[in-house]
Amino acid sequence: MTEKSVSSITALLDRVTVITVTYNSAHCVPALAQALAACPHVTVADNASADDSVAQARRQLPQALVIELPRNLGYGAANNAAIARATTPYVLLLNPDCEAGSSAIAELVRLADADPTSGLWVPQLLGSDGSPELNYSMPRHHGAPRGGAAEGPLCVGYACAAALLIHRERMAPVGFFDERFFLYYEDEDLCLRAFQARLPIVVLPQVRMTHHSRGSVRGPKPLAAEYWRGWHHAQSKIIFAAKHAGDAAAGQRLLARTLRRAWAQVAVRALLPSPRLLARAWGRLQGLRRLRRDGLPS
Repeated sequence: MTEKSVSSITALLDRVTVITVTYNSAHCVPALAQALAACPHVTVADNASADDSVAQARRQLPQALVIELPRNLGYGAANNAAIARATTPYVLLLNPDCEAGSSAIAELVRLADADPTSGLWVPQLLGSDGSPELNYSMPRHHGAPRGGAAEGPLCVGYACAAALLIHRERMAPVGFFDERFFLYYEDEDLCLRAFQARLPIVVLPQVRMTHHSRGSVRGPKPLAAEYWRGWHHAQSKIIFAAKHAGDAAAGQRLLARTLRRAWAQVAVRALLPSPRLLARAWGRLQGLRRLRRDGLPS
């Protein structure tokens, strides 16, 4: 790499704050720190991890601002706390289990700089086996995706926030994450609002990053993690539907239908030798029951 190209990458990296949200993610920090060593602006928002995520981040990412949240506020709220501290034109939301080298991050920023209208950009995510993930689509109810991965820059209606570049100024009128979504659907809600505001969301498939899906959380109680995964996914699905249908009654009807299906799923899972899936199904059911009891958040 020439001195000029290094200088160019350095200048581009100075325009972006890389934000990662950790929750019992200490095992991801060494690889993350190595990948982000050249990034001058890094923020780690920790959701009250029970492991040594914070200590690892402070030790291995000395340039990072580490925000220790008082409790687990959820993915969207943690990102909002970090975005509020950023001063660069761009923020890159990056899951701890994503591999993103400085050259890829710089290229993402370079291509975004050449785009005067868009608000959100994503790379092509690759799975652990190197195969392309479809980390983008049109909005829900706008038709099923056809074909394979994007072959060139592509405007979409939804992009996964595992690796998501945001132009802070352009997205500010749209807003960032709706904190009613503790986990799941928060990125879909964000993208739908951008789509409705006619702010383009662009896939840049020439930029590639690896995503070790569901590898960011590791705790001593894996069945409890599956339980809460089911809980939050079920609740967020109903909250999303009620919000974007614009009809609380429609949300309640969907809740009733989904609750019936959740009972059936628990019965099926109880007959199958998979404690993990049973824990998730039971969490889904309990999350829906709590939502019915407490009502939809306003």
